[in-house]
Amino acid sequence: MNHMKSLAAILFFSLVTLSAFAQTDQEEESLSLDSGSIDNQFEYVIQKSSSWRDERGQTYKVTKRNWLDELKAHTLDSLKAVHKELLETQKVVSDQSKEITDLKNNLANTQNDLDKTNKEKDSMSLFGLQMSKSGYNGLMWTIIAALLALFLLFVYKFNNSNVVTKEAKRALSEMEEEFEEHRKTALEREQKVRRQLQDEINKQKTTKGSSK
Repeated sequence: MNHMKSLAAILFFSLVTLSAFAQTDQEEESLSLDSGSIDNQFEYVIQKSSSWRDERGQTYKVTKRNWLDELKAHTLDSLKAVHKELLETQKVVSDQSKEITDLKNNLANTQNDLDKTNKEKDSMSLFGLQMSKSGYNGLMWTIIAALLALFLLFVYKFNNSNVVTKEAKRALSEMEEEFEEHRKTALEREQKVRRQLQDEINKQKTTKGSSK
């Protein structure tokens, strides 16, 4: 029984070890100097480089020159790609910033046009002068009130002059009546005086005839 347990433990340990080695080999196989990220390429160079120690125990890596040149070229290419991507990103940001600025300007112009339209809607032109609706209405009502006051003054003066005219006509009529009455009275007096004079003449004639 103990022998079986020992055998099982050995098999389990062997499987774990083989799995670890297989994973390490797979990772080493996935590393390459011709593909993958720059970090993987550096890791490939480090793992593939031979090691040696000096008398002080310091470990060094001996790397092939062509690997370093190739790694340098790949690094420069990556930097160029990053720089190009950065420039493209900056261009996109600049274009978007310009678009945002244009949109802000258009929005400001639209707001100005809207404010101008609202101002024109709330104002009216009188003799070429822009006035607010409240000011225009106030001016119109002032003009209407002034015209109404002038009309009432005209009506008052007309009625007053009409009364004066009627009074003048009445006074003239009374004067004409008085004049007519005076004329009649004068005519009657004149006729009376003439009759008296004629009677006196006739009386004188009668007296003279009797004396003869």
